Amino acid sequence: MSPTSQPQTSRHEPVAHATTPQTIVALGPLEPALVEPLLSAHQRLVLEPREEDLAVADAAIVRAAYTVDGPLLDRMPALKVLARTGVGTDLVDVAEAARRGIPVVITPGSNTAAVAEGVFAHLLALVKRIRPLTALVREGRWDERAAGAVGDLDGFTLGIVGYGRIGRRVERIAQAFDLRVLAFDPYVDVPEAIRADTLDDLVAASDFVTLHVPLTPENTNLIDARRLALMRPGSALINCSRGGLVDLDAAHAALGAGTLAGLGLDVFDPEPPAHHPVFDHENVTLTPHLMGFTRQGMAHTVRDAVQGALDVLAGRTPPAVARP
Repeated sequence: MSPTSQPQTSRHEPVAHATTPQTIVALGPLEPALVEPLLSAHQRLVLEPREEDLAVADAAIVRAAYTVDGPLLDRMPALKVLARTGVGTDLVDVAEAARRGIPVVITPGSNTAAVAEGVFAHLLALVKRIRPLTALVREGRWDERAAGAVGDLDGFTLGIVGYGRIGRRVERIAQAFDLRVLAFDPYVDVPEAIRADTLDDLVAASDFVTLHVPLTPENTNLIDARRLALMRPGSALINCSRGGLVDLDAAHAALGAGTLAGLGLDVFDPEPPAHHPVFDHENVTLTPHLMGFTRQGMAHTVRDAVQGALDVLAGRTPPAVARP
């Protein structure tokens, strides 16, 4: 794992005149009602920029699925800031932007609550066996209901891998369910009362595990066959972070062996994913990378991205900038 991106000071000076016209382009779909109230009279938003708009763009608001690379930056010679709606910069060449003196603003925290709630949506669906029991009722197999053991959260242990904003929010929600919490993060101070010394220790001591770390070359397949074998029989794994953190082949084998009782996935590698056999297992819940994309969460994310871009244009330090 690697530390999450931290705030850094913008290297840009304030614009020479506050009334200089400024162009802000949308790279991907944006709702103007979320953006325009934040703009001043000398700033204009271009939702579908043409080449001439890109050529004079002072700022660009970048949506998750939009690729920003060197050739695109060449088309935006006046650009002073990129603002990414979210924290993932997989499709943004942050190093190239930094080389050109263009900060890449990110928006950590804007969808924290939405993602944390999504974790519990998956966890409850798995523990309460919503998917197989829905099928049982739908298919008229009521007499088989006694065989569908329904689990509990109260008194069990939730292991949180990554103790950043989302991990801490998950912990807060867990307290309401009287879950015991363990957390592991080598880059963040975790309270001693809930700290696991190693990831292996956390996995072995938890009934449920949820992942909240960035994807790096070092932690690709962080949850692999070896770590799945450490998990308690009947445990559940939730991934609302990055798809490459879990070895799906190993997870499928663990579900078949009974080591893993449930798997909840909101993220995949790549996206959209090719069909995988694990998708067909009755104790797997799947969502298409939408747990953080609630209406309220996305409104916060867009506003935070726009505000971060405006901060840079005004010579202020934005709350968070991605590291190259």
